[in-house]
Order: sequence, then structure tokens, then C-alpha cells
Amino acid sequence: MRHLRELIIDAWSWLDYKQAMAHPARPGHHAFPELNTSWVPSEDLRRLAAYKFLAAYDSNQAGQLASITGDDHHGVERRELGDSSKLIDTTLSYLLGPEQTIVVPGAEQADDGEEPTPEAVAATELQDRLRTWAEKELLALRVQQAERCAVRCGDGVYTLAWEPTKRRVLLRTHDPGWYFPEWDEGEQDAQEYPQRVHFAWELPADPVRGLKARVRRITYELGPIGPATAPGRTPDGRAIREQVAGADGDPTLIVGDTFDPLTGTVTRTYPWAPGKPSATTCYLTDAEWLLEDLGSAHDVFSLPPGKAAYRVRSDGQVLDQLDLMVDFIPVIHIPNSIPDVGEHWGKSTLAAVLQLLDELQATDTDSASASSTTGTPIVALAEARLPIDRATGQPLPVRVEAGTVWQLADGGRTDTLDTSAQLAELRQRVDHLLDRLATNTRLTAAGLGSLDPAKLPNGYSLQIALGPLDSLVAGMRLARDHKYQLLLRMVQRLHQAGQEWPAGESLPARLVWGAHTPTDRTTVLNDVVQGYEANVFSLETAVRMLQEAGYPIDDIAEEIERIQKRAFDHAARLADATGDNGAVREYLGLPEADPVQQVPLPDFTIDPGLRPDGH
Repeated sequence: MRHLRELIIDAWSWLDYKQAMAHPARPGHHAFPELNTSWVPSEDLRRLAAYKFLAAYDSNQAGQLASITGDDHHGVERRELGDSSKLIDTTLSYLLGPEQTIVVPGAEQADDGEEPTPEAVAATELQDRLRTWAEKELLALRVQQAERCAVRCGDGVYTLAWEPTKRRVLLRTHDPGWYFPEWDEGEQDAQEYPQRVHFAWELPADPVRGLKARVRRITYELGPIGPATAPGRTPDGRAIREQVAGADGDPTLIVGDTFDPLTGTVTRTYPWAPGKPSATTCYLTDAEWLLEDLGSAHDVFSLPPGKAAYRVRSDGQVLDQLDLMVDFIPVIHIPNSIPDVGEHWGKSTLAAVLQLLDELQATDTDSASASSTTGTPIVALAEARLPIDRATGQPLPVRVEAGTVWQLADGGRTDTLDTSAQLAELRQRVDHLLDRLATNTRLTAAGLGSLDPAKLPNGYSLQIALGPLDSLVAGMRLARDHKYQLLLRMVQRLHQAGQEWPAGESLPARLVWGAHTPTDRTTVLNDVVQGYEANVFSLETAVRMLQEAGYPIDDIAEEIERIQKRAFDHAARLADATGDNGAVREYLGLPEADPVQQVPLPDFTIDPGLRPDGH
């Protein structure tokens, strides 16, 4: 009998019922031997093992994993019908909605019929630049990649990098199992950023190319601004970065940096913070280590610099403490849920229902066994005359096939084992487990599409049934809202650092999600019409409400301009109120009218001395 000797309560405690998860570092007891290498920190083993377990459930390999880890010796026979993957994809679709739109507040005011303010013009220009960048960088695709990983594993990661040849920021998604933030003691918090972040993974040996097994690590680190550096070589030919010396042999500074002799620090003014010198910059290091050179004393946080082979960027820059000319780490961690106090990691959608998925898979396996005996029942024959093999004199094997006829002796009978009742019971249990799954994940039966529409008398009942789903999506979007604002701010600043976008303070930009549930468009349209006619809603608000309800409105400002060009009744009211024909033509989007030519009238002055007959 196995006794529980240790109770671990952390962000991955929901997986402790698995044997391999309780002691992930035990030699010879782990299904993932790649996690037992020396460079993987011991404090990250449970997190990485959890990611592996969740990936197995997503790919219908939970039974194989259970068989390998000893949780279920018959796991290879387990039926897995894609329920885990469906939960992930369904949650993802509700989270993202039908589309995602980059919005810069104030951009819709640039075309409201009045003279746009400088702030509105700047917001419109930034919104156009961000949307153009998003189209080139396939932002919608990247969001799908990162968010599916976040829903499945609990965490997703983006990185941003300036590409000199393309003259734009590159957006990439990474496996969260490669992500190793380095925290100082007491600094870890969901809303804080570490001073150093690592991405590390193993590169397998390639005998054909003569390459040994290696570990690659990419490091972003905030630190004080130092002297200028340039690519160089060590005596043994390794690529490194060396300080650039001036004519007098002293280190030189990057153009624009300033040295303060009183404090001994170097400061730099970044284009997004004019007038606010900063002494901090971000350094990038990308290097490889041979696995055979690493021992038990080295993990991902302490790989020996003397054994590193640094990579070279496309523009020839050696990635050894390369100054990125920004004062932030261009890495965005996306948690799937709002982390607990003091935690950094999110929680998988499958976490709370993993044991329920095991129960569902076991029931599906039993149902498959019961259906085989129901479709091909076990038949017992008594006093039957069976065919005889003439060569051996033994009865031939009997099989139940269509058209089979047996001759029974007097008193003979045929009995059939009927397992249809057990099969029906198992199917009812499957339905019960699916209802429990819908409830515990808060996706609801209506959200999973298993609710009979005939059971709902009206739309209000459907809205109540979808209440848990609404709160689930609201919480997930709240956990991400600040992260995507931060991502878009970093995109602005990296383009400014690359001198592609104009300098200036960063403007707020948001990623707006689409409606996650069907919307009663008729009700929304009626509310918009009544509110706008009663002067309760502005035209900008009304159009935004229609866009969020799913109406095909691509750009709010353009839609407002189209509406105003045909709003002749409103133009007539404007003319009556102001008497200004120029303001009316501007409201309708018409050009200024040409000045009216003044034609002089002939002088018909009558001489007062003339009589009425002209004499």
C-alpha cells in the first residue's frame, strides 16, 4: 500500500495524483528523460512535467503516458476520443471571438466632421501603423498560436525583435517550457518583470553534420549602459564582442550617450521619453553549450561563459551582450488565468477537470468493450450438432455469422448473453460526465453545443445559461488585457529605436476582442437607433456598439464619414442652427463652394422732371 509521505501545494498541485508528477526528479521513474538533464533547474521540474502531461492529453496520448508512468498498466488500450482537445479549442474560440482589432483611443475623432486635434491625428496615424504592422507580422495567426498554448498549458510567451533587413519588429511565439525567468529573492510577482529572462532548450546530436548534443540559451538582461562594443574574435577563433577604444585607448560611448563624471554612469535619452535620460538598457545574448561540457554544478541560470559559442545575427552582430538600445525586456508572458498572490504562472483550462477526463476516457473504454459484446453477442449452444473436421474428428470452431444454421437435438437450446443494458448504462454515465465537465469548466452545456435548444423557452433563458461562460471569458480577458497593451507599446518603441516611426511619448493601444457569444443584433440596433435619436449616444459610440455586435464595420472613422455624407436631415438642422453654408458642406464631406459671381445691374434711374408719358 502506498502512503502519502509529502503534500505539495503549489501551482501544479492538481496533478499530484499522477505518480510521475509527485517526484519528477527521481531517476528511472520519469516518462520525460529530457527533463532530468543537469541544466534544467530543480525548481522548474514540476512546471515542465505539467506541460508534458497536458500536451499528452491534448494529443490523445494520456493512456500511453499512464502506462509508461505506472498509473495504469492497461493505459495503451484506453479509448481517447478528443475531449481534451475539444475543451481547449472551444475555450480558445470563446476567448478570442471571431476577430481581434487594434484600437488606439481617440483615432475615431479624427474624422468626426470637425477640425481634428493634433492628438486625434497622432492616434489615427499610430493606429494605421500598428494595423499595417499586424498584417505583415500575421498577428492573428501568432495570437492563435500563443493563446492555444496558454489555454492548454496555462502560459504563453511572445518575444519581439527588431529585424534590420526588414525594417520592422518581428513577433514570435515560444513554447513556455523554454521560458525561464530569473527572479531575485522576494521579487516574484505576477505584475512585475524580472531583470533577466532566459529561453533554453536542447539541440539533439546530428552525426551526419558532425554536431554534438548542445544546449541553446537566449538571454535578455537589464543592466547599466556601458561603453560601445563591436564584433571581435578570441585567439582560438570564437566570435565575441569587444569594447571599442578611442584614439587615446579609452573606451568610447555610443553616439548620443552621455557620461556623468560625478556618478560614473552613462545615460541615454530614448525617443519615447524625451527629456528623461535613462541609465538602463537591455542586453541580448544568444549562445550554445555542448551538453558534455555541463556538469551538475551548472543549470540554465549559471552556464559557464568560457564554454559558450555565441551566435551571429544576419547583420554581422555577435550576440554576446548586444545592446538592444531599449530600456525594457521585449518578452511578454501571457497567463491563462489571473495568477494567485505571489505567483507568476497561469492555470490550464484542463487543470481542474483532468481527473474527470480520466473518468470519461475509462468510461469510453468500457463502452467500447460492451459494444463489442452487444454487436457480436456471446452464444451458448446446448445439444447442438456441430460440424466435424473429417481429418481430425474434432468439432470445427463455431462462429456467429449472418445466415448460420445449427441443428439442435431434442431438448437443445440457444442462449445469448445480452449486454445492451450495460451499454445503455455506460452511455448515460458518459452523458453525466459530459454535463459535469461542462459545469466544472464553466463552458456550460450551451457553450459546448450539447444543450437542446428546445429546452430554452426564450433568449433570456439562453443568456442565463451562458452566465458562467461570460464570467470565464471576462476573467481570461482581464488577465490578458494589460499584457497586450504592453506588447503594442513595445512594438511602438522598437520601431522608434529603429528610427522607422517618429519619436514621442507612447500612446495607449489595445487589442479589442470580438463578441464571444451570439448577439441579438435586432435588440442592439434598436437600442442604438433610439439612443442616437434621443442624443443619449454619440455617433462614435453608436457605430462602435454596432461593430461589437458583429455588424460588418471595418473602420469606425470611415463608417462615420459615410454616414455623414448622406445625413441630409442633420445637415439641414445644422444650416438652420448656424446659417453657415461652409459648415454644412464640410459636414457632408463636400468641397468648398466657388464664390458667387456678382453681376452689376443696369441703372434705371428715372428723371423726376419727366411726365408719366415720358415728356
